[in-house]
Amino acid sequence: MAEEDEAVRVLQSLRGKICEAKNLPPCHGPNKMRDCFCTIKLDQEEVYRTKVVEKSLSPFYGEDFYFEIPRSFQYLSFYIYDKSFFQKDLPFGKVSIRKEDLCKCNCKDSWFALHLVDANSEVQGKVHLEVKLNELITETGLVCQQLVVRIIECQGLPLVSGQSGDPYASVSFVGPSRLDQKRTKVKKKTSNPQFDETFYFEVTRNSSYTKKSHFQVEEENIEKLEIRVDLWNSENLVQDIFLGEIKVPVKILRNDNGHRAWYLLQPKENGNKPAKCEDLGSLRLSISYNEDCVLPSQYYSLLNDLLLKSSDVKPVSASAVHILGEVCKGKQEAVLPLVRLLLHHKKLVPFLHALAELDLQQTQEANTIFRGNSLATRCIDETMKLVGKYYLKVTLKPILDEICDSSKTCEIDPIKLKEGDNVEVNKENLRYYVEKVFKVIVQSSMSCPTLMCEVFNSLQILAKNQFPEDLHVKYSAVSSFVFLRFFAVAIVSPHCFHLRPHHPDAQTSRVLTLISKTIQTLGSWCSLSKNKLSSFKESYMCDFFKVFQEEKCIDSVKKFIDEVSSVQSKEPSGVNESIILKEGEVIKRAQGRNRIRKVHNFKRRWLRLTNREISYHKQSGKESLYSILIKNIIAVEKLEERCFNRKNMFQILNVDRPERPLYVQGSNCVEANEWIEIITRLSRCNHKRLHVYHPCAFLSGSWMCCKNTDEKAVGCTSCIGGSPANIQVAIDCDREAERIFSLFQANLPRLQKMEDACGSIDVYQGPQEQDESAHFTIQDSRVTFKTLQQITGVVNELAKFHEQYRIKRSTRAKYGKKILSGQNNSSGGAGFSSCCYYFTSLCWYFKDTSLPSVDI
Repeated sequence: MAEEDEAVRVLQSLRGKICEAKNLPPCHGPNKMRDCFCTIKLDQEEVYRTKVVEKSLSPFYGEDFYFEIPRSFQYLSFYIYDKSFFQKDLPFGKVSIRKEDLCKCNCKDSWFALHLVDANSEVQGKVHLEVKLNELITETGLVCQQLVVRIIECQGLPLVSGQSGDPYASVSFVGPSRLDQKRTKVKKKTSNPQFDETFYFEVTRNSSYTKKSHFQVEEENIEKLEIRVDLWNSENLVQDIFLGEIKVPVKILRNDNGHRAWYLLQPKENGNKPAKCEDLGSLRLSISYNEDCVLPSQYYSLLNDLLLKSSDVKPVSASAVHILGEVCKGKQEAVLPLVRLLLHHKKLVPFLHALAELDLQQTQEANTIFRGNSLATRCIDETMKLVGKYYLKVTLKPILDEICDSSKTCEIDPIKLKEGDNVEVNKENLRYYVEKVFKVIVQSSMSCPTLMCEVFNSLQILAKNQFPEDLHVKYSAVSSFVFLRFFAVAIVSPHCFHLRPHHPDAQTSRVLTLISKTIQTLGSWCSLSKNKLSSFKESYMCDFFKVFQEEKCIDSVKKFIDEVSSVQSKEPSGVNESIILKEGEVIKRAQGRNRIRKVHNFKRRWLRLTNREISYHKQSGKESLYSILIKNIIAVEKLEERCFNRKNMFQILNVDRPERPLYVQGSNCVEANEWIEIITRLSRCNHKRLHVYHPCAFLSGSWMCCKNTDEKAVGCTSCIGGSPANIQVAIDCDREAERIFSLFQANLPRLQKMEDACGSIDVYQGPQEQDESAHFTIQDSRVTFKTLQQITGVVNELAKFHEQYRIKRSTRAKYGKKILSGQNNSSGGAGFSSCCYYFTSLCWYFKDTSLPSVDI
């Protein structure tokens, strides 16, 4: 199918919303209410946390989340915590979903019962185990059997108090009348301990033994004999912490004297006490988990060619991109991969022009221009969100921070006023915020991304051509997007645009709603010829708008729209302004200290990334302690855990001191991955970027990775941060093509219906078969039919490649092969087989970097 070194990438992402909880159990004591927050964990690693909702047994969170999942996992879990100001926050309920069960709740808004949180059930990680059965001849010539258990290693053990623990393993040989127990040495400060220890257990005794507890293996109940391995974290002063266990039945050796396999750690038997679901309440979640099985680039060349020529197809309704929007029941799922793919290949603006032209042909009145949710409007919406996110940050974030951090009331609706509210004071507060937001928007044209300006210019030209007699249409064509669908949406939902970390509280949400509504209306004033105040349904809004100078606002909006619709070259002011792109608490290793002894100085610092530099501070808001200019970054790569026995570490290499990297530990795997991705994206065009690096640190006089004693030695591993690319948005076009293929494949029946509709129209020279063609836009049946056949051919060909990969993966993922070092077992127990086979498939499917890679 392909060269052996062309690896398939399986990429995971999670999108969803933590909506609300209800019927939580009351607290003990006089105050029954709870202060609760919710977390998301991959196994036992926290990757997201909501705000705290105070004094409620039915807290509303309303927080959207999205992140790439950079590693394999067993469970996706949501925990409800009680916030404590004097003690450790404790979880009292959870929802845990096995990875393979996520597809059952994909894209569904559902209530999940909360279950009891028990320390003995909170496990993660895997154990590599080898088991043999030896026959020994004693000095007297008698034969006895000996069970040999080798604990090779463990991987992915959970962090203990945020750091790698001190794990050890307890190995037991268990039967109806025996319990032989031994243990390994403690491995310090690691989540991936290498034990490589062997233990011996006597299975049978020679005939001189008469104790009832020592039976021959044939006489003993072999179905009840098992090997049990318990993982513990060693604690000096308190009880050791249980990390998980596995149980392997001895009967797996009945037909084979040797067995070697990986096992997933399981909760302690009977560790999870049953609890009534109604006693703990429930949590409403919306979850969408995606896996993209991305083939090498050449497999998508035909699909890409078909998609990229869409803007040249006449009519555009017969193009592959438009057909995808037609056959997908939810157009939005097709919009993002299409926009990203076309943007990457610089085909987006001409295609949006063609789509908007088709939209305008179906618009009868100028005052309804671009008001619907067509493919054109959705694609332009997504384009603005994709390329305009930093524009929003530099424009709106400072004023939104001021609004959200203050407690000013702006309610002017008489029905919603609370006792003691002064409507005139509220009106003045609202006027102050609206004027400030309006001012920063209409003065931000120089920061508007060039691509957005090109799109707006195209919309103006099309609108004027379609409605030449309407003098306002060139403004309404742009204002319907930039005000209604861009700024107004970002104001009312700042958390969705990463302008705020969490969903605002109820009072702040109301303030933002009023501001958003006002800005939306002010932006549309220039497109209204008369009776501007008559467009309001609420009388209180009419009264409020009288405080604004109408002509001045209209002139400001027109000037702004003319500027953002101009394609003349300009130097964006945003380049000269520092925009905070990401910030958060990390752990940093002190640079240049303790480089000989393996004692390392790690401190908590506040890491801040702007479009100019990356810096760390003692705390948020404090002066910078150290900074690196973005233009001086030459590599951003992961750091192996064995260097400092710390997970989720990465290194930032500076052109001024390449041998002295900045070592940083992210709070979790998702956070570390996001830091690496965004810093790489900003620095990937730097001229002196490295092609090789050291994945380990220089300690004790040598690089741990290659053992080179020269501190300035050239790296020993190829950089994976990406080659230089002159694009503003980092796009994996192969992944986007894979998503588009998946959508086409899922909608093959609708493609066939559309093909039948084309045939019907062509045969009868008109749309007589209304049932087939009524739901599709078919302007030229012959061109559309030809494109449909091309799409079907490309999709079927790609499906063959995926099927070959699936078969190859299935063959490799067989129980006992490759991961199990070639050992074959024909008749393992049912419980053992399912556990081991599931993990083998999981590792092969998610390309665990610690195991053999998946090739096609």
